[in-house]
Amino acid sequence: MTHKDGSMDLGDELLIDDQPEQQPKVAQKRSSLSRLILGISLVLIAFNLRPLFSSASTLLPEIREQIGLSAFGASLLTTLPVVCLGVFSPLAPKLADRFGAEKTLAAMLLLLAIGTGLRGLGAIPPLFFGTALAGACIAIGNVLLPGLVKRDFADRAALMTGFYTMALCGGAAAAAGLTLPIEKASGGSLATGLAIWALPALVVCVFWLPQSFSTHAKRASARIKVQGLWQDRLAWNVTLYTGLQSALAYCVFGWLVPILRERGMDGVTAGGIVSASVMVQAAACIVAPQLAVRGKDQRVVNAAFAAIAVIALLGLLFAPLSTVWLWAVLQGIGQGSLIALAMTAIVLRAGSPQIAAHLSGMAQFVGYCLAAIGPLLVGLLHSLTGSFSAAALLFVALGSGAAWHGWRAGRSLHVHVKTTEQIH
Repeated sequence: MTHKDGSMDLGDELLIDDQPEQQPKVAQKRSSLSRLILGISLVLIAFNLRPLFSSASTLLPEIREQIGLSAFGASLLTTLPVVCLGVFSPLAPKLADRFGAEKTLAAMLLLLAIGTGLRGLGAIPPLFFGTALAGACIAIGNVLLPGLVKRDFADRAALMTGFYTMALCGGAAAAAGLTLPIEKASGGSLATGLAIWALPALVVCVFWLPQSFSTHAKRASARIKVQGLWQDRLAWNVTLYTGLQSALAYCVFGWLVPILRERGMDGVTAGGIVSASVMVQAAACIVAPQLAVRGKDQRVVNAAFAAIAVIALLGLLFAPLSTVWLWAVLQGIGQGSLIALAMTAIVLRAGSPQIAAHLSGMAQFVGYCLAAIGPLLVGLLHSLTGSFSAAALLFVALGSGAAWHGWRAGRSLHVHVKTTEQIH
């Protein structure tokens, strides 16, 4: 139901599109089995969009030692894929318009496998090139997933958003917990530890191919042009909420293992703790969107989980090591909820699948460029001060910004844009 102020009841917003003439017929033609297969496929794709980050983080000391990477180079390595997430995000809607979302995702998975595999060649140039290629592919996947959820699962938007963000966290957790044991089991082979994560992407690429050539994957005959998005304040709230919470997330993915190792933990234990924390994130990803849509808006939950994530990070930095598991679980609850709530905000604040794809592109272009500053600053602060303690101020600043913009992005409104139909 639409209110006088332009807001909508969340229950209605999840069930209907306010621009039905733009709703693709493809979503209505899918059978229950087809939707189930599509949903599983999207979850499997999402699983492959985070191992790139946590696998490199876990092996960062070994990478520096074996291939001679400097401290500044290590900071660039953790920052590069996040920069790529921002830089290449605007390409996703254009590629989907030209080739179709399904075919674009198939190509993305293949190139993701290639880029991930290149990191295992044992030299600095392929390490950085492969990381950049994989980061660009992940940017495409990040942008297209919310649009597909809006298109094919409008009646289950919160649930599907929870599932695929859970898979994002699951991929990060698997890489954080398994990369170092795999590297040790292979006789200390850095190549194996880094390149092994190309295999899941390749397998999912093969699994996804039937979707690419199905009747549902045909490119639409008309393209919806979205205008005014970059001038909309609510769109900027969603964008900055996405970016600031992402900055916190990539500080965790990129630096939490080194932080714990510097505090005296061995690499396997530190990786296990981070893996457990990210697994908790995965569980939080399911619960948080369902909790968010039960209220009249998402303002309180968006701000509250930002505070929880920051408090837990401070505990991981300064609290006694005997309590580290408690803080890791709490951080997982806060960060996992933030990730899912940011993706949910993109879906809920958009009035149609096309607007969702463009809002996702905007949020991730600006957001991930902003997010890249987080892990870079952590590395630079560590280089300047010799410890990670100064990162506490950065975490508080990022969390405060995320809480404010999360409050604004949580209002029950749609972004105000103008849409026009263009025939291909």
